[in-house]
Amino acid sequence: MTAMDTTLDRRLNVFRADLANEALEGQVTAERFTRGTPAQVAIPVVGLRPQPALSSGIDTELLLGETLRVFDRADGWAWVQADADGYAGYVPEDAVAEIVAPTHRIISTRTFLYPEAELRKPPIAALSMGSSLTFVGEEETRGTRYLMTAKGEGVIAAHCIAIGDVVASDYVSVALRFLETPYLWGGRSGFGIDCSGLVQLSAAMTGKSVLRDTDMQFRTLGTDISREELGRGDLVFWKGHVGIMEDPDTLLHANGHTMNVSRENLDDAVKRIGWLYERPTAFRHVPLFHENV
Repeated sequence: MTAMDTTLDRRLNVFRADLANEALEGQVTAERFTRGTPAQVAIPVVGLRPQPALSSGIDTELLLGETLRVFDRADGWAWVQADADGYAGYVPEDAVAEIVAPTHRIISTRTFLYPEAELRKPPIAALSMGSSLTFVGEEETRGTRYLMTAKGEGVIAAHCIAIGDVVASDYVSVALRFLETPYLWGGRSGFGIDCSGLVQLSAAMTGKSVLRDTDMQFRTLGTDISREELGRGDLVFWKGHVGIMEDPDTLLHANGHTMNVSRENLDDAVKRIGWLYERPTAFRHVPLFHENV
């Protein structure tokens, strides 16, 4: 790589010595440049890893139906970049497939995909909030409506919303649905989530796009305010951690102390967290999160 390469964040840029995103031509040195091939996630949740190995910890997760670009396939792995937030890394090759335009998004924290329009049948998959699916019709069984896939599989209709419809206007109300969801490093789903994943996914469900990791959110979100000015929807940052204010005194965050998404008095949290992360690095008001509320 050239000297210019050292400033590029590997989490948000696709480049190796042998191959790089054509958008980086002139910024990095590589044997070959490509624009990648459009694809989408084909399984309920998949970990995105910095290296093509299951022993490599996950950086983040991608959800069913989310679109991406595939830059390379080798040894059972695909090197990809997510369209939504630009995060780059490796996923198992069988986790991606050709794009089929979705019709609906899951709005329940968790739900099930049934083999038919019958909740008494064993589900064939569990799905997270934020997942996208393509439905071709609907059926009703004993008064319960299901949206149906081309394969005849069903999802509870009340757990879905049409693509383009507004899920919620207040991202805090979305985040509150995740209370007691287990903490998972790199997690970004209703099955396990981390602090910045909670911010990103909750915001996404209100139509707001933000970057994935705490340091990225710290660099790009909001304006500094004082502790006394904090209100609902504002963010509190520590080095390596972020939380959402439910009200002027209550912090909502996915954390490794309770190992789930929990509420905590902010001043108590500042004292408790101090030994590990010191004092907060910023209190932020994010106008983006308050639009249309």
